[in-house]
Amino acid sequence: MRCVILAVALALLGSGASLPAGGKGDFKIEEGYTSLFNGKDLTGWRLGKVKLDGLTETANKKWHVESETIVIDGGGGGDIYTVQEFNKDFNLRLEFRAAPKADSGLFIRGPQLQVRDYPTVGPYPKVKFNKGDWNELDVTVRSGVVTTTVNGKALTEKDALELTVKNGKPHATLNGKAVDVKNLSINVGAVALCKCNGEVIEKAFKVGDKGGIGLQSEIGKFEFRRIRIKVLD
Repeated sequence: MRCVILAVALALLGSGASLPAGGKGDFKIEEGYTSLFNGKDLTGWRLGKVKLDGLTETANKKWHVESETIVIDGGGGGDIYTVQEFNKDFNLRLEFRAAPKADSGLFIRGPQLQVRDYPTVGPYPKVKFNKGDWNELDVTVRSGVVTTTVNGKALTEKDALELTVKNGKPHATLNGKAVDVKNLSINVGAVALCKCNGEVIEKAFKVGDKGGIGLQSEIGKFEFRRIRIKVLD
């Protein structure tokens, strides 16, 4: 039986048949998800206004595809974005590998989530991280979310904020202590819950209401793979 399986595998390789995108055949995309990277080329992505369909590298050769991975050599070269926009709620999953001190980013409908060699250059130095190996990002975007901040810090479900108006003037207390209403902000919009290797790095990262997904070219070598998305009800 082992000989038969080996013979079939060799025959497929010899015929030029391709393996599933995202890890030499050992990865299967989850039900309900759509791949944003086919593992072969940059179809579905653009650099500026230039669509990259069918190309394995950008004209400046900074971005290229190898071993079912999108690779950016660093040092500029422009950022790439999905041609398609994702204006509904969604869950995005991908894996990245960062060279030492490398710095990249994930654009989520405009705003950039820092994606880096976190233990070395932050901004999440304490997150569980596989240095020199693959790490997973999990981003869930929800619209119409109310976020409240005081002094720039987002409140949690454990905080108690009270706002009253007396003689036409507003007064606010947070957890029983007075706070300046000038430092109070309440917004309704789309936010993203962002996780790295299962740990929360951003609870309510503000994102745009419309737009696509982007990958940044900045410092050092960076690799991305297994990029897939699921539109949520």
